[in-house]
Amino acid sequence: MKMSRRELAFSAAAFRQTAETKPYRGALDKFESPVDLKTFDPVAWTQARYMEMPRRLRFSARNANEVRSWQKKLRTKVAELLGGFPSARPTVKATILETRDFPTFTREALMFESRPGLSVFGYLLKPKNVSAPPPVTICIPGHGRGVDDIVGVNEKGGDRIKKVGYQFDFAIQAVEQGMAAFAIEPLGFGCRRGDEAKKKGLGQSSCQPAAGAAFLFGETMIGWRVFDIMRSIDYLETRTDIDPKRVGCMGISGGGTITLFGAAMDERIKACLISGYLCTFYASILSVAHCIDNYVPGILQWAEMNDVAGLIAPRPLFAESGDVDNIFPLEATKKAFGEVKRVYDTLGAGDRCAHEVFAGPHEFHGVGGLKFLGTHLRT
Repeated sequence: MKMSRRELAFSAAAFRQTAETKPYRGALDKFESPVDLKTFDPVAWTQARYMEMPRRLRFSARNANEVRSWQKKLRTKVAELLGGFPSARPTVKATILETRDFPTFTREALMFESRPGLSVFGYLLKPKNVSAPPPVTICIPGHGRGVDDIVGVNEKGGDRIKKVGYQFDFAIQAVEQGMAAFAIEPLGFGCRRGDEAKKKGLGQSSCQPAAGAAFLFGETMIGWRVFDIMRSIDYLETRTDIDPKRVGCMGISGGGTITLFGAAMDERIKACLISGYLCTFYASILSVAHCIDNYVPGILQWAEMNDVAGLIAPRPLFAESGDVDNIFPLEATKKAFGEVKRVYDTLGAGDRCAHEVFAGPHEFHGVGGLKFLGTHLRT
């Protein structure tokens, strides 16, 4: 059928309009019928490959003796995957920079050397009106401004009374429960950042390039931060005004990462509160975009996240999760906790681990967790 010039013009215009309203998605747009688009999806490919990962040291123990043997093997392997820890650990010498008095607690600002050429900054908050040296919990913030976000320091460096943000000044909340709180600055945040990050504002981290450098060295940012926890405990053991035999650890998000790995690696941590982190690597770290500081090369060859958390048993462990946390999906978190509880049950310590699901997003909750932590550190 022949078309007039007018009809051809209208047909061409309609074609152009249709083409303009359909967004260009990539080179395969015009080849969809002869190709399988799923084979070009790297996320789907990695998720499928997860099923091939052997997890050679996954939990399979049937009794307490087998659990202890498994923990010894896996703890050694995880330490290796994290890049190892320095064997030289001289006595920690801290410098107290400031001591301030608040209505219910005192707050020391201090610094100490974690390893040669690398310093740690922290705040030690001690409750008033306690009759004996209190237990102490190491507090680790997640991504944000760093330690300021958990000790009541506002964006201008002043004091704030109202607990805000997704972390809600949880170090102060720990003190309100009668514990001392040692809130340390994670490597890559706050005052422990490079110059380029500092130029871009308070919330900009140095995870890139520092965590990338760790990979180039055959190490990890998680390993570096966990060693800071170890050195923090070394320091707390020099204090007489807190009880260094009753040390806990708590953190949200990236701080939850270091709480989990830190408690798994250092058995001096007597109890822990993991907020907004416990999940499966598959559903979160592997499938959802995360900061480079979350990754441990090769870990799925040996273990899932719940296996690593099982290294904490039988020491008390509390995990909390928001029901609409979009980076640590709830169903996977429930699955992971169920696997962790299997370890505890095998050791006859099922009452020492708990999981609270609260109505909310990716944020600190603390309602059951702080009470749990305080109860177990005081006993």
